[in-house]
Amino acid sequence: METKQTFYSNGKLLITAEYLVLDGAKALALPTKFGQNLIIEEISQPEINWVSYDSDGSIWFEDKISYSEIIDPNLAGEESIKHSLIKILHEAYLLNPTFLEKEKGYNISTELSFPKKWGLGTSSTLINNIAQWLQIDAFELLEKSFGGSGYDIACAQNNNPIIYQLKNGKPKVESIPFHPSFAENIYFVYLNKKQSSKAAIANYRKNKTTDTEKNVSKIDKITQEIIHAKTAGSMAIAIANHEALMSTILETTTVKEDLFSDFIGETKSLGAWGGDFIMVISELNPTTYFASKGFKTIISYKDMILK
Repeated sequence: METKQTFYSNGKLLITAEYLVLDGAKALALPTKFGQNLIIEEISQPEINWVSYDSDGSIWFEDKISYSEIIDPNLAGEESIKHSLIKILHEAYLLNPTFLEKEKGYNISTELSFPKKWGLGTSSTLINNIAQWLQIDAFELLEKSFGGSGYDIACAQNNNPIIYQLKNGKPKVESIPFHPSFAENIYFVYLNKKQSSKAAIANYRKNKTTDTEKNVSKIDKITQEIIHAKTAGSMAIAIANHEALMSTILETTTVKEDLFSDFIGETKSLGAWGGDFIMVISELNPTTYFASKGFKTIISYKDMILK
């Protein structure tokens, strides 16, 4: 019997070009110090015993999955965690059928190092780990199972900040040096409202305007300004411009207008607008301010970002 195999993938934060990354904009994305393990142990019965642990050690999903469910997922099945997992495993099976050999099965466990509700990439780290295990293309597995731009898979695979772009629908990943000298002025605040990126993307697609090309080039310019910002002040200006542009495109108020209009500093939504984390630029430590508004999870740049 084979011993245990362990695979690991980084979590992610999309700093610029949310939504427009789907249309070819250049996005700045940062892998996080948090991520997820996948542990595989072979057993003799042809089935999968799956258990998923949250960062506090509690089990958030546990089930037995038969090979027949993976080979022929009943697509009429309800939208559940098991259904989503079987969908990923089914697509993985189509890309590499050899793992479902009749004479063996698996005990599989996943371990998050961040609370699942944070939205740092529970699905993307899982998809990338399964792809590593089965030696298949993680971007292809994502596209066939969950969809999305793929920037989260790129973060799962890279230990440096990246510029991510879809060129003719294909991922282009460039590792970049991004070490803001004012990192101590950057914080991430958890808003405690898990957003469905799938729903947010569908909404964006529905409301898309004809100015996409113009908006993409505006975002590309702001991404460059953020990467090359020499001071907290210049980054704050770039962030405010990004928020204003996205507010117009999405026809939604910015998070600052909504929740933090009296905040001295800048705030920026990350990923699907309205949930998960925001990035904050502030001269002073903003912990007291956000805690007074009921937001108690505030993480410094150096505690959140890999490298």
